[in-house]
Amino acid sequence: MHEPQRTEDTAGAVSGGDAAAEESEAARRRRRAQFLRELHEAKELRNRVQPRRARAERMRQAVRMRTFRW
Repeated sequence: MHEPQRTEDTAGAVSGGDAAAEESEAARRRRRAQFLRELHEAKELRNRVQPRRARAERMRQAVRMRTFRW
């Protein structure tokens, strides 16, 4: 597995100003996107390794989706 990149994106967010807030928001979005990519990758790996559990989880999700209609 690879190590997540550590950056000092939040260092500029301490000083005030809109530019710092925008940079902070951009850094937060980058970190969130990286987290979601890794989460998706981990779920795919788990589904390949444990197909029975993955199928059971899909069935539970289907029941939840049928139960809560909007």
